[in-house]
Amino acid sequence: MTKAGYCTIIGKPNVGKSTLLNAILGEKLSITTSKPQTTRKRVLGIYNDEETQIIFLDTPGILNPEYLLQEKMLDQVILSAKDADLLLFLIDAGNPKVLTEFFESEQIKRLLKFETPKILAINKIDLIDTARLTYLVTEFEKRELFKKIIPVSAIGAFGVPDLLAAIKEFIPEHPKFYPDDQLSDANERFFVSEIIREKIFEMYKDEIPYSTEVVIDEFVEREGRKDYISASIILERESQKPIIIGKKGAKIKELGKKSREEIEEFLQRPVYLELRVKVRPKWRSNPMMLKQFGYDLND
Repeated sequence: MTKAGYCTIIGKPNVGKSTLLNAILGEKLSITTSKPQTTRKRVLGIYNDEETQIIFLDTPGILNPEYLLQEKMLDQVILSAKDADLLLFLIDAGNPKVLTEFFESEQIKRLLKFETPKILAINKIDLIDTARLTYLVTEFEKRELFKKIIPVSAIGAFGVPDLLAAIKEFIPEHPKFYPDDQLSDANERFFVSEIIREKIFEMYKDEIPYSTEVVIDEFVEREGRKDYISASIILERESQKPIIIGKKGAKIKELGKKSREEIEEFLQRPVYLELRVKVRPKWRSNPMMLKQFGYDLND
């Protein structure tokens, strides 16, 4: 009998959830940047071996919402936790305030009350010494909240086999939900928009990335020619347009080039990418726009 089930990855912003998922799958599925709150929607990634299928849900970072978009992001975390057979909590070992921030978070307290089995992965152990790691493990073991506590370094895939073995223990017996060769349930449009958004996070500083959304307007596969992709970069203020575009269009050309190269690598075929910039004031707090951009959990 095979095992198959859902494992939701939970943690504060920038603890390495997306990096860990990519390390487990051996593929770049979730976008990763040095900035927090990169992941906005839950990303489903499917791990397969002969006996087991683990459907991982990479969720947005846990925070106290300041506007409607962040409320929607938190809703996705809660919904993903309710759907799961196992909750995988991830912490950043290099954060000196990790214990305080974890145990004083009202959102994390809420999730810890779920009766679902829980595993803790202590990430970024390459940033600390053995004494610090021993202290963290001891402090978390005292609470008796987790079935297993596994030290990992997602960026180097250290500890990932041990973590996978621990997760498999709590996955129920069930036929596989997806074919063995399927890596996600998301379509190509989603991953293309995420790649462009990742490049925006990498190229632009301060508030700009958090004020942007990427919408794929057209995605046309063309026989014997490059695929045509038209994408809109949504901003909140007119003053942000010249920052995105750059002097004589230099910045958006660079953005287009970097995005196109990674899109082609992901799709394994050539594409023609066209970027447009649009302003939608206060879109992050507008229910209709958030629904249009795919943040409605009923979609």
